[in-house]
Amino acid sequence: MSDAPESLVFDLVEWVAKAPRSYAEMLDAWRTSCPRLTVWEDAIERNLVMRKPVAGRGTMVVVTEAGRRFLTAARQPATTREPAALRRAS
Repeated sequence: MSDAPESLVFDLVEWVAKAPRSYAEMLDAWRTSCPRLTVWEDAIERNLVMRKPVAGRGTMVVVTEAGRRFLTAARQPATTREPAALRRAS
């Protein structure tokens, strides 16, 4: 599923969480010519961020509830994190 390093996916979601970003701004900041570096695609596929049309502002990229949970879990010390199988079950 994921080709991008987890730390880069975290960086993208954290960057969007600071403030909604325009789709154009996101593409400009996260564009890559490497087909194996799929940070944006991984974040979308995992439902961590989404595109949202906003009147007068165009298409914005925002963090989803799943993205907020991802950030919270990633910031916890490894010993307190739930196993991935338990997160998927809830």
